[in-house]
Amino acid sequence: MYSNEEYLLQLLEEADLIDQRKIATAKGQKKPAESIVDALIKTGAVSDEQVAKTLATNYGVEFVDLHGYVPSQDMKNVVPEEVARRYKVAPLGVEAGRLQVAVGDPSDLETLDALPHVLTPDIDFFCSTPSLIRTVLSALYGGEADLAETLIRGSGTGGEGANDAPIIKLVTNCLIEGFKSRASDIHIEPIEKDIRVRYRIDGVLHDVEHHPKRLLSAIIGRIKIMTGSMQLDEKRVPQDGRIQMTFQDKELDLRVSIIPTQHGESVVMRILDKSSLRLGLSDLGFLTDDQEMFEKKLSLPDGIILVTGPTGSGKTTTLYACLNYINRPDRKIITVEDPVEYELPGINQVMVKEDVGMTFAAALKAMLRQAPNIIMLGEIRDQETAGIAIQAALTGHLVFSTLHTNDAPSAVARLTDIGIKPFLTASAVRCIMAQRLVRKLCGECKSSSTLDEKEMRALRLDVSQVMEANIMGPTGCNRCRQAGFRGRLAVIEIFNFDDEVRSMVNEELTTPQLRKRARELGMRTLREDGIRKVLAGLTTAEEVIEATMSDAD
Repeated sequence: MYSNEEYLLQLLEEADLIDQRKIATAKGQKKPAESIVDALIKTGAVSDEQVAKTLATNYGVEFVDLHGYVPSQDMKNVVPEEVARRYKVAPLGVEAGRLQVAVGDPSDLETLDALPHVLTPDIDFFCSTPSLIRTVLSALYGGEADLAETLIRGSGTGGEGANDAPIIKLVTNCLIEGFKSRASDIHIEPIEKDIRVRYRIDGVLHDVEHHPKRLLSAIIGRIKIMTGSMQLDEKRVPQDGRIQMTFQDKELDLRVSIIPTQHGESVVMRILDKSSLRLGLSDLGFLTDDQEMFEKKLSLPDGIILVTGPTGSGKTTTLYACLNYINRPDRKIITVEDPVEYELPGINQVMVKEDVGMTFAAALKAMLRQAPNIIMLGEIRDQETAGIAIQAALTGHLVFSTLHTNDAPSAVARLTDIGIKPFLTASAVRCIMAQRLVRKLCGECKSSSTLDEKEMRALRLDVSQVMEANIMGPTGCNRCRQAGFRGRLAVIEIFNFDDEVRSMVNEELTTPQLRKRARELGMRTLREDGIRKVLAGLTTAEEVIEATMSDAD
């Protein structure tokens, strides 16, 4: 693919190498992903050498014939394999302190601009055919089959060769610092004048670095190569991939999303730390009484347990913790996820692929033929999925899933809206838990604090309730990077289904009526659970108030 193909076709036509008839024929014969010029070369209408010489003449570089050229193995130390393959350049040698490289497309200004920032010596550019450049690269570096795997291993371990080029070092350091900072995701965003790097730590974005805008293409290219699956020359559509790396004996997965924006491609890399799979319910924020009640529900042989909340409220992490708690060799557990975020040992995980018909509903139907004991659905999205999940729960399976609702009682109305009859909901559901995430005070530096009048009023507390409480506030230390907070915990609301609640659901009571009765039966709201955690010195009033604004009444 040539960067300015329309202009190249014009140049070839002006040189009397092709005409409109040949162009029309090539357009009709070319494959969907093939360029017109490549189709012209394939049909013999023009040779690749004629194309290269035309480009060289019009872009002021010298054409070099690489037939029979044998590269010096010393060039591996000057031009790393990744850089040579990423930019499709053949290293020719060093003369008078200047590196000489051959490119197949001197009209690709991004490559010509990026290479001086990636390679140390000053560069002189020559032009040759892409096929000859590939031949030189194979002679110098060998085949490409193991390239991506080698790069990924090297980038994570910091071994020899991993940091040969500044861009490689820049990206690797960005990933490592993100992990060391406990970031959940890394954002690399082109803005008007530069590149902004931000880490999301404990749910809050922090601006950490800025880089010159001219490095964007090289940075994005490095990340695409590390995934081993993204197309380097595709900048018009979103792409998704994964990076696997090892750092300090920890296996890390990074889920990579790249989308085109007004100022260039933007990257978000979600860090999936596999050590989080060992989280217990107490690590998530369950206090003892709630944990005991929830664990009883997890031990049931059948029924549905729902976790609700907005995007980013930790629902999936809670489901994983539940599966981790009940995972035993005598139980068959199958999950359907979109996508699979963590690989759970001993559990069968299925990824949704809607483009081939593998929807949540289709996967769930197939799963039931696998005779599972326990099923996890990443999300209940429609009537078909909800109906199959209900039937599975009523026929002896324990089903876990999530819904997008603001609180626990609202999930009943949501299921009705989807198309589930209230009597089925009443029969199948065992409990519904709503949750939000709040930042947890750093255990090393938190210090004694008080609540001001505004916070007392917002939390509806009186003086007697806080007199013997352990109110704490953030201070800041090296361990929490002066933030005063380290990690997050959930504030939860458990709507426990008993005979009376089932009767209320059957009677089709409204959500406010359900909520009122549930509270009379002992359900604590999100805000009330948050208050308990403020009084216990685990988080701050400000965190709870902000996270439970919808629960204020």
